[in-house]
Amino acid sequence: MLPIFAGKHHGSRGFRSRVIGILMAGLVVSGCVTSTLELNDRGNAPIPQKTIVKMRELGMKPADPVLVRIFKRESELEIWKRNSSGRYALMKTYPMCRWSGGLGPKRFEGDRQAPEGFYTVNSGQLNPNSQYHLSFDLGYPNRLERAKGYSGSALMVHGACSSSGCFAISDEHVAEVYAVLRDALRSGQPSVQVQSYPFRMTPQNLAAHSDNPNFSFWMDLKAGYDRFEVLRRPPDFQFCEGRYRFGEPVSGAAPADPLAECPAFAPEVQQVADKSTGDLEKMKSLLNDVQSPGLAYSDGGMNPVFRRILASKGPEHLSKITSSTSVPVSRPQAALADPYVAGRGPSGTGAAKQQ
Repeated sequence: MLPIFAGKHHGSRGFRSRVIGILMAGLVVSGCVTSTLELNDRGNAPIPQKTIVKMRELGMKPADPVLVRIFKRESELEIWKRNSSGRYALMKTYPMCRWSGGLGPKRFEGDRQAPEGFYTVNSGQLNPNSQYHLSFDLGYPNRLERAKGYSGSALMVHGACSSSGCFAISDEHVAEVYAVLRDALRSGQPSVQVQSYPFRMTPQNLAAHSDNPNFSFWMDLKAGYDRFEVLRRPPDFQFCEGRYRFGEPVSGAAPADPLAECPAFAPEVQQVADKSTGDLEKMKSLLNDVQSPGLAYSDGGMNPVFRRILASKGPEHLSKITSSTSVPVSRPQAALADPYVAGRGPSGTGAAKQQ
């Protein structure tokens, strides 16, 4: 059984080492694929009982609405669920086995970029017959991306450990995530909001990437990130002037054309405005102290728990324990090298330690 990190922070280095040790000990068991993954009707497999128990402990039910957040650099996928208080709380954090491309949005078919932005997933986007065990389509390109001429199709969260623009989280993890989303949608949630970010939108990370050409786009995404961090409910988002806007237009509706001029929006909730302003000031104060790491990507990343297995056991072993059909790990050498320090090349000596 692959471990699933619960909570927003993973604690000390010792805790992470113990988690990695547990992961590696569990994954060397022959097969390491539960009977759930072997069912022909895998799209209807129930949520694991241990996850149901965890939901109850957190004041959640399988029918409660759900939200997904994805962080590329950290290679993590979060499931948030509404609890008995009416606010969303973190249910579980899943290590991501593979994503491709670099930090920044996807712009065209074949660029191997995994998308960044805000998406909605309805029941029709769930794929119980995916060649990567199970999957759900993010809905890329959304209306804004289509208006900007971005292209691409079938950008998924799926199983295995192979990516050419998708987010691969292993068969066992996707089985659980799929079941959680499926049950929420079957219980009446019209669609699930998926937020995909380059990294956790902290002042430190923003300062470290302030010279990136995608910085203004990321600051737009941060407005939605801040809303969710403070209010703990899915932020309403609109498209206008070729960008994301969050909150409610005063007129009651944003223009149909995502490139048209933005209407007036209601003032931001004070707590959200305070967080955004405070983070911006902290980021500015860090600019003189935080030097850009100059990190680059030859082809995406991989969570450290999977990188450790790849480095010690090899790609064939990793493919067997993350895929019921032994789907090959995509570009394993790049997965070990990325991210690397720009100017040194994507070799082992240039590999940068992920944070």
